[in-house]
Amino acid sequence: MSSTTLTTFDLPRFARAAHERDAATQLSMYSPQATVTIVDKNTQPSRPRVLRGTAEIKSWLEDMYGRDLTHEVGHTVSDPAGAAYTQACQYPDGTNVICATVIELEQGAIARQSVIQVWDEA
Repeated sequence: MSSTTLTTFDLPRFARAAHERDAATQLSMYSPQATVTIVDKNTQPSRPRVLRGTAEIKSWLEDMYGRDLTHEVGHTVSDPAGAAYTQACQYPDGTNVICATVIELEQGAIARQSVIQVWDEA
């Protein structure tokens, strides 16, 4: 996993990193072989976007947190096997994005994540 050190998943820290747009902290909680499956208007359930490994996940996180958006995590639940939460985002022009995420953990790191996201239409 190149320059990233793997740390045990911690939902409050993960949520704080989202609020602070800290991709590196979030990335540190993914296993090197993790997958993220994203479903939205553009990548529907029959053809989801699937990110494999931390290099692809890093690009996604850096793109998301590099945008001028606010990020607020809410409705969190977790147990030793995983976690789930909602994340509400807003662009400066008032466009809203909401996502629901389910995370599966293996040996304390994110192994799989499923993301469903929708946004306001212009």
